[in-house]
Amino acid sequence: MKLIRELNSGVKYMLFASFLFAIMGAFAKLASEHMSSLEVVFFRNIFGVAIIGYALYKTPMKHKGGKPFLLLFRGLMGFLALLAYFYNVANIPLGDAMTYSKTAPIFTAILAWLFLNEKLSLNAWLAVFIGFLGILLITQPSGVGFSKYDLLGIFSGLGAAFAYTSIRELKNYYDTRAIVLSFTLVGTVAPIMLFILSKYFYIRELDFIMGEFVMPSGVVWIYVVGLGLLGTLSQYYMTKAYGETKAGIVGAASYSSIIFAILVGVMLGDSLPNFITTSGIVLIVAAGIMVAKSK
Repeated sequence: MKLIRELNSGVKYMLFASFLFAIMGAFAKLASEHMSSLEVVFFRNIFGVAIIGYALYKTPMKHKGGKPFLLLFRGLMGFLALLAYFYNVANIPLGDAMTYSKTAPIFTAILAWLFLNEKLSLNAWLAVFIGFLGILLITQPSGVGFSKYDLLGIFSGLGAAFAYTSIRELKNYYDTRAIVLSFTLVGTVAPIMLFILSKYFYIRELDFIMGEFVMPSGVVWIYVVGLGLLGTLSQYYMTKAYGETKAGIVGAASYSSIIFAILVGVMLGDSLPNFITTSGIVLIVAAGIMVAKSK
């Protein structure tokens, strides 16, 4: 208890946000037993649309705008990354799925270097190398290459990185709520379109992006309401964390979500990661912390 009291507020908020995010993953995993990952994403985002819509009703946005396609791109990348994450949550251990998603800062560093002309220090490049080595240890590719879950896991990190990189430009033109709304709105409308498409042109190989809408019933409503509320709360406390403390410190604390996810996953029946996978997780966490400190 003394250690918790001595932590600064930003770290406390991030630890709480990471815990909520792991519990949200548990609700997503439970809901996935009754519906497609596409529907899980739909319910995750429709809560965000409602909450942000109410906030806009109370206080209208004020911004200059001018980057509609970039705003749409941010929303699309965020939606696809979340879809890949939830698909993996349904099919692989929760800790592994979370670790893949936490590669986003590593990819963000590369994308910022490529598209925003941000310089990377020698330590940052070393972090990128360590991060990719960690990915290889987790995926453990065989002679036939990466599995579908590996590729989607990597994309969940890469897609999120594209979304985060676009935010750096969008924040100069748009209200923060407009940027978040672009994600939740695309994440609500796109699933509806894909539900309709799936009804007539379902392709099994694309099951990660297709699915039939099934009206929740009974305990499933608890799962979808839980993931919607906890997802929104985790984003809220994450935002508060970055507002309280240096980004490098908060970014490092965010990797606690992997530990929480592993513990929650074990409670749901996941097996503990083996030595090689654990080594990969450690390397990705180390790489992420190095990237965070360099910022």
